[in-house]
Amino acid sequence: MDIRLILFGLLIFGAVALLVWGIYSGWNNTRGPEAERIARRLRNAIGDEGSELAVSITKERVLSRDPGLQKLLQRLPGIMRLDQLLLQTGRSMSAAQLTALMAGCWLITLILLSGMQLPWLARMALALFGAALPLLEANRAKNKRIIRIESMLPDALDMMSRAMRAGHAFPTALKMVGEELPDPLGGEFRAVFDEVNFGVSMPDALSNLAARVPSTDLRYFVIAVLIQRETGGNLTDLLGSISAIIRDRLKLLGQVKVMSAEGRMSAWVLGSLPFLVGGAISIFVPESLTPLFTDPLGRMMLYGSGGLMVVGIFAIRNITQVRV
Repeated sequence: MDIRLILFGLLIFGAVALLVWGIYSGWNNTRGPEAERIARRLRNAIGDEGSELAVSITKERVLSRDPGLQKLLQRLPGIMRLDQLLLQTGRSMSAAQLTALMAGCWLITLILLSGMQLPWLARMALALFGAALPLLEANRAKNKRIIRIESMLPDALDMMSRAMRAGHAFPTALKMVGEELPDPLGGEFRAVFDEVNFGVSMPDALSNLAARVPSTDLRYFVIAVLIQRETGGNLTDLLGSISAIIRDRLKLLGQVKVMSAEGRMSAWVLGSLPFLVGGAISIFVPESLTPLFTDPLGRMMLYGSGGLMVVGIFAIRNITQVRV
């Protein structure tokens, strides 16, 4: 029997097993008997209102529900950074599930590339890129969430300033913002207020907020509140000033994005053009691309052009991304 057929079957079996395990693990973490038991006890203790949020802020964050897998994941380098990334995306996915998804994408990509006449080095490089797709998507979700939070933050600070001018305390202002504003910012402020109600100190609750949302504007707010609580001062005017600064920064950032739109479009066109042209040639004249994969000189040209494309894309990205 051909060894490639055996390897192909093993890869398919591994991909299907990882997919089934990931689906079962996700269902068990959210709908399993242990999660239902904890949620029921919390509902009986604090009532139905806000029970889902109470579950999310009181349970200890773990890498996996399985103790053996938890110990194994703790030995992996960079696993805590991966868990921190998931926390910043606002999703309930665990690090074990994301790791399984990355391994499944790696196997599926390797299976799809097994039918192509590519060297093993190119196959492994493309398989690693396929494994990184869930990580890139999680990073995109984190950035999208941060942008949405930053756009809502000036209104939240203005609301807190008006509430404190009306005589409300700072924790009550946090609660009002959490109830009035939609998610994700409303949910984060509700989490801060509930952490304080559960006995967490205000500095620790605000520090947890800054860890969950790695936004520069939000960290300005946290640092200003912490300094004011230690040294004193007019917090209402301070919040108003921070709100005005954030609005001006967002306005300037919008102008910069408009002026750099042409450069970003050029990056997309130049990055996708070789693949589109190569795909069209492989459809209409497939034999013309064969030397690139079979001839040693063609492979060297392919690797060199791929490396230069990566360098060019990163160069255009650094030019068009202006920090404000």
